[in-house]
Amino acid sequence: MEVRIYYEDTDCGGVVYYANYLKYFERARTHCLEEHGLSVSELIQEGTEFRVTKAELAYRSAAVHGETLVVETTIKADRRVSLTFSHVIRERTSQRLVVEGSATLVAVDSTGKIKRIPPLILQTLNIPPDSQASHN
Repeated sequence: MEVRIYYEDTDCGGVVYYANYLKYFERARTHCLEEHGLSVSELIQEGTEFRVTKAELAYRSAAVHGETLVVETTIKADRRVSLTFSHVIRERTSQRLVVEGSATLVAVDSTGKIKRIPPLILQTLNIPPDSQASHN
């Protein structure tokens, strides 16, 4: 997924504000699910929500206004109740590594109780029960 850096994304030094990378990760997760034919709103209507339980970021270089970033996303299932989305963000033209990170999301029902990820979701994401990774 590509992200164009606008002035609003930057801090007073013209560099992407660090917390915005979490927003880019969120967009990439939604994009990844949609690319696999899954709609977040439809999943919620069907009784499965995902909540972030852990997020990690490692900043490697600064991105600035006017650049375009490419977010690569990998998914794996953990313990049948959560998904970990790993992200690598690079500047599109130079392929410079900007940020690496991940977010782990637990599956819950409409009351917030942890539940197993429905097998159809894992199938749709091409994730076998043994937790091998799926790329997007």
